[in-house]
Amino acid sequence: MVQIIECVPNFSEGRDLSVIRQITDRIEAVDGVELLDVDPGQATHRTVVTFAGAPEAVVEAAVEGARAAAELIDMSRHEGEHPRFGALDVCPLVPVAGITMEETVEHARELARRLGEEVGLTVYCYENAATSEERRNLAAVRAGEYEGLKDKLSQPAWQPDFGPATFNPRSGATAVGARDFLVAYNINLNTTSTRRANAVAFDVREKGRIKRQGHPLTGEIVRDDNGDPVYIPGSLEAVKAIGWYIEEYGIAQISMNLTNISVTPVHVAFDEVCRRAEARGLRVTGSELVGLVPLEAMLEAGRYFLRKQQRSLGLPDSEIIKIAVKSLGLDDLQPFDPDKKIIEYVLADKTVNLLVDRSLADFVDETSSESPAPGGGSVSAAVGALGAALGTMVANLSAHKRGWDERWEEFSDQAVIGRGAVEELIALVDEDTRAFNGIMAAFKLPQGTETERAESDRAIQEATRRAMEVPLEIAEKALASMEMIKTMAETGNPASVSDAGVGALCARAAVRGATLNVKINSSGLKDKETVEEYLRRAEEAVSQAESLEKEILEIVEEKL
Repeated sequence: MVQIIECVPNFSEGRDLSVIRQITDRIEAVDGVELLDVDPGQATHRTVVTFAGAPEAVVEAAVEGARAAAELIDMSRHEGEHPRFGALDVCPLVPVAGITMEETVEHARELARRLGEEVGLTVYCYENAATSEERRNLAAVRAGEYEGLKDKLSQPAWQPDFGPATFNPRSGATAVGARDFLVAYNINLNTTSTRRANAVAFDVREKGRIKRQGHPLTGEIVRDDNGDPVYIPGSLEAVKAIGWYIEEYGIAQISMNLTNISVTPVHVAFDEVCRRAEARGLRVTGSELVGLVPLEAMLEAGRYFLRKQQRSLGLPDSEIIKIAVKSLGLDDLQPFDPDKKIIEYVLADKTVNLLVDRSLADFVDETSSESPAPGGGSVSAAVGALGAALGTMVANLSAHKRGWDERWEEFSDQAVIGRGAVEELIALVDEDTRAFNGIMAAFKLPQGTETERAESDRAIQEATRRAMEVPLEIAEKALASMEMIKTMAETGNPASVSDAGVGALCARAAVRGATLNVKINSSGLKDKETVEEYLRRAEEAVSQAESLEKEILEIVEEKL
């Protein structure tokens, strides 16, 4: 899976749009990042920028944005309502897809190092990137703000993690962190009452509501030994919430920040608000996501509601997202466009002309043209994907079959396996063509000097190895799908048993066809030990596929 992280730098300039534009221009100029949002604030004199992409590109863009901020912003002249201590005040990195928090922390500390060494900023690391527990909380790191920074830097306990320990009145200091993805999420109610919306918000938010003696609204506030109010915790962890009235729509909402969606996902927050609202005589009519959301958050929500309906989870992502949108009422106030609201879809390179994005007729026409690619490997992957899809279809139909309600999960599990095989084989359609094109590119490298010839030979060998590995992977993925197809032939809906049979034929053809590509590329690889191993695995895949095909067709014929 492609690694994606998000960066949300806060710059201490919210009024001069030309300065903001110069900073964001430097960020956008870095290849591999997408500028997602720019939110300047007049009163706070602060701009929150959001961009995302591959980790290395995001770190580079953050460095460039910081360099621009250091040149353009003078903190000695800054005034604003928001706490701040630097031109680039805070710069958190957020894991979005294909990357762990631990890996994100490594990138955050690399960013902090570069800001200190290359830009000359005074840098503290906070949250998950903190170098000590005392520095985890941003409020502690930023305590004293800009005005108290000179004194803070003189204290041994507050020496920076990176960069100079001397006070720079122009740039101040920067906090670099790694945190979980924050989702701004509003839930719509069938009321105009802010007070009633607040009541639900206090029910669910982690902080809860103030504890009172006697009457819950007018009773005396209960205080602790320090004189601070005591709170009754709400039902949802990692959630901040408040009720408000939206004049544009004429409704009250629960406005929420889900500060860690791995603790409280969107769908859990939605269902809990539904439950608490109903208890107060209110009804949830829908919800809205403010900003962007990771793909997995939407898929997790869709799968959650499918489970509640006892329906198969082995569906295409587009269908699972559709279930999530309808179940959460995300199109209640305005249409929900996944291509504009899901981070991975926004970042997708729309200019890449993938074979799998073409119509079937176009794919067939391209295959039949004078171009040598797509060839047998790509076609084998496509045929294998169709075979796995047929087995998945039988599983989904079986999960939905009248009278088999108690078996829905059994078939859903098989459909999920099948859907995984479909997605892997679809990806391999284009990967095989890329592998072939890699060989062609390697053969075109210059060979005029001894160094060039050596580099050409190395590239040819590497490309040839890949041209064997991809069809071998196609064969083994298609073979793996046959176990699911066999299970569906044995236990699935009898009315669809012929579909399982066709799926087996497709899968076996994919295995056999892909291994031919393994063999034809084997003569070009000088590493004979690897050649022997790949050929052995290819022959074993063919043998197993033919055996399984025979078993599956016998089951099918018996049931026809």
